Amino acid sequence: MKICRLPVGELSTNCYVVVSRDLRAFLIDPGDEAEKIKGFLSKNKIEAKFIVHTHGHFDHIKADAALGLPVYIHENDADLIRHPEKNPMIELFGPVDAVTPKRLLKEGDKIILDELTFSVIHTPGHTSGGICLFGDGVLFSGDTLFKDGVGRTDFPGASSEELEVSLRKIAQLKGDTKVYPGHGPETTVARELDLSRMF
Repeated sequence: MKICRLPVGELSTNCYVVVSRDLRAFLIDPGDEAEKIKGFLSKNKIEAKFIVHTHGHFDHIKADAALGLPVYIHENDADLIRHPEKNPMIELFGPVDAVTPKRLLKEGDKIILDELTFSVIHTPGHTSGGICLFGDGVLFSGDTLFKDGVGRTDFPGASSEELEVSLRKIAQLKGDTKVYPGHGPETTVARELDLSRMF
């Protein structure tokens, strides 16, 4: 597995390209700059097959329509891509084209591409349909967990109580699990989730 990080858009959202041995990939959170993403794929001869969203906020979904790939998202956040005008702060960052999801995800679902397998962990708090993807010692945490921080809970549909439960769920993973967040640099579960310190 190869993981490539492309910061995109005004909020420097991390778009991840997760590449199999056969140079096929799925994209995580292509938040903007579709041409930049397409150029990277073309230059590296990578065939993208589908998109997985960690949640439905505008800064994670803006390139969906231009990329034209099947989109997977948790069922609780599906309306944020079907009706992106429901996104918080969207009036500040411009319109987002609506997309119909191909697959609605839930806890325990598997994302499979070639030899790659990731499990869906439902982690509400930042949004009600927030997810993390876990596999092969790696966690894509979206806006649930960052280096030195956690997701905001002051948006509609967010909940600090649900976020705490989600973080406790992540804390059950091995401490050396590498965390790839929705914004900012990589970290590990052990570095971020000393729950005795956080709660």
